[in-house]
Amino acid sequence: MYRILELNPQLKPFAGDIDLRMNCYKSTKNRLLSKGGTLNEFANAHDYFGIHHVNGGWIYREWAPNADKLYLTGDFNKWDKTSHPMKKLENGVWELFLEGEDALVEGCKVKTVVDVRGKLTEHIPLYARRVVQDPKTIVWCAEIVDDKKAFPWTDQSFVPEKTLYIYEAHVGMAQEEGKVGSYREFADYTLPRIKQAGYNTIQLMAIMEHPYYGSFGYQVSNFFAASSWFGKPSDLKYLVNKAHGMGLRVLLDVVHSHAVKNTAEGINMFDGTTWQFFYDGPKGDHPAWDTKCFNYGKDEVIHFLLSNLKFWMTEYHFDGFRFDGVTSMLYHDHGLGTDFNDNRKYFSLNTHTEAITYLQLANELIRQVNPSAITIAEDMSGMPGICLPIEDGGIGFDYRLGMGLPDMWIKTVKEKKDEDWPIEQMWGSMCLRRPGENTVAYVESHDQALVGDKTMIFRLADAKMYTDMDKICHNPVIDRAIALHKMIRLFTLAGGGEAYLNFMGNEFGHPEWIDFPREGNGWSFHYCRRQWSLRDNGFLKYQWLGDFDHDMIALAKENDLFDQRMADLKLLKDPEKLIAFYRKGLLFAFNFNPTRSFTDVLVPVPANADYTVALSSDDEQFGGQNLIAHMTYPAKKIKGTWYVELYLPARTAVALKEGERREDPEEEEPEKTDLEKTEPEEEK
Repeated sequence: MYRILELNPQLKPFAGDIDLRMNCYKSTKNRLLSKGGTLNEFANAHDYFGIHHVNGGWIYREWAPNADKLYLTGDFNKWDKTSHPMKKLENGVWELFLEGEDALVEGCKVKTVVDVRGKLTEHIPLYARRVVQDPKTIVWCAEIVDDKKAFPWTDQSFVPEKTLYIYEAHVGMAQEEGKVGSYREFADYTLPRIKQAGYNTIQLMAIMEHPYYGSFGYQVSNFFAASSWFGKPSDLKYLVNKAHGMGLRVLLDVVHSHAVKNTAEGINMFDGTTWQFFYDGPKGDHPAWDTKCFNYGKDEVIHFLLSNLKFWMTEYHFDGFRFDGVTSMLYHDHGLGTDFNDNRKYFSLNTHTEAITYLQLANELIRQVNPSAITIAEDMSGMPGICLPIEDGGIGFDYRLGMGLPDMWIKTVKEKKDEDWPIEQMWGSMCLRRPGENTVAYVESHDQALVGDKTMIFRLADAKMYTDMDKICHNPVIDRAIALHKMIRLFTLAGGGEAYLNFMGNEFGHPEWIDFPREGNGWSFHYCRRQWSLRDNGFLKYQWLGDFDHDMIALAKENDLFDQRMADLKLLKDPEKLIAFYRKGLLFAFNFNPTRSFTDVLVPVPANADYTVALSSDDEQFGGQNLIAHMTYPAKKIKGTWYVELYLPARTAVALKEGERREDPEEEEPEKTDLEKTEPEEEK
């Protein structure tokens, strides 16, 4: 029996489905490796295919099984479409050797001409490493990268921190000027900010080439090309190398769930067919994204995608991946409109077993290339085993994004009055994690910051952000927004998962949404940048939010918070809006009540020790009123349970660090308080 069934006994009726999952994985792996070897040895398509500088000249190979003829054209032959035909080898492979070291040069522009039944079409080589757009003709073409030129990597001794504090970032909008930012600008100006803020992992969006800037990088056209929107391949390597030098892990937001349907810019219809890479017919079209869906049951497609993962790890030294659109991959209906409230919905004819097999193979390959690599699944369905090892019957990811948490916060803030916040349900959302599977907790990612949605601070403060964020201004709307912004983040980080994520700028309450340049906004960059000066300006309240986020991250890291998988609930009083829980030596207490402060609140603690305030959202340096004293609270024993007495002002949160534990003294009698008029409640 696989371990997934031991961790989830309720899944035992689906043991046959788990067996099917594992049998598909094993049979596919055996088929791919029929000649022996490992996935790491198998996934080298990028070294064979594409254009490479070799001794004596240049070699170009392509896979186009349906094509009748292939040609290479470009600057080198004055764009003669048919002067350089390729030779057809076996299994749909084509080859061309250009003699002479200078037959091609770095920066030379090329395209592939494909002849299908006498019809010539132009395409970008499938393994192109750089793709650029002509500013005049707006036509995209490949640009030669001389792979003989080695980048001077200096990250050989890089060892990442074990836990994840993720800073999700977009290179192009990471600067304040109204333009597309570059890899080098990000490396030189944004990386130091991320490091100073305390985050140790960067998750980079929109790195794989995409023809439409406003797609946020999620409609990929060229899978082996680092986006030219932000600079050259060497510039991206400079970024990653510099990040490693600063102790920062770098994850790639990889898109293998679909591809742009464009034929001139992308891989669609390269050899005249959709089924070269994608499913034919309606199954190959994503109904919501207007993109193409990969055929994960085809060996050549698996080879292409696995090689793509290895390429980004070996060529650019990425430390792992956040897999986009995993839910769309897992189900034939892409999970659209499905409420995953029954285990039968995970194991049915709707389950895309071939996609699951591909994800298992991908995770195995990634660990073979780099045993310390990290993989994160963007799966909102909660597929059982998504983050369990393959040998346990799982799919092999390290973490799943806790996508229900931002949805819970949006619903709470949008639909509930402050006095009606459902504290017990909020806590339940934090605990909704499968046994043995890690979750990345977050309040908001890029999804919540895009135009058409609202960031958390914008939901809380709205238009008052434009007028009342000066520190000398006191507006109750802003006071509430700042207080809850801090509490919501601390509550989520402390209770919601085994890792934490923040989208660029949200840590200091960036005041505006993200809207990429488009026809509807006059191609403006006004909402496609990050106003770091708001954080840096010592006169504005954004500094308070940024400083609190910094100290919150520091507290969690210093105490290895995520080493304890689940927090222990110590106090929950829904009518009063009070909750307290303990995790890895820290006691977190929250008063979400909008008007009532409580004195002498008895909070159960695990042991006889002194508890010292380590972080308070009410500190003056964070925009609070300094009502919580930074003092030591000794535990007292009441009827066999240890407690600390706390003062919890309205809309505040406090974290107390447990000191050295002592032997039990004689029991003390409690004094009655305004909240505890009866015997203390049992721990929930």
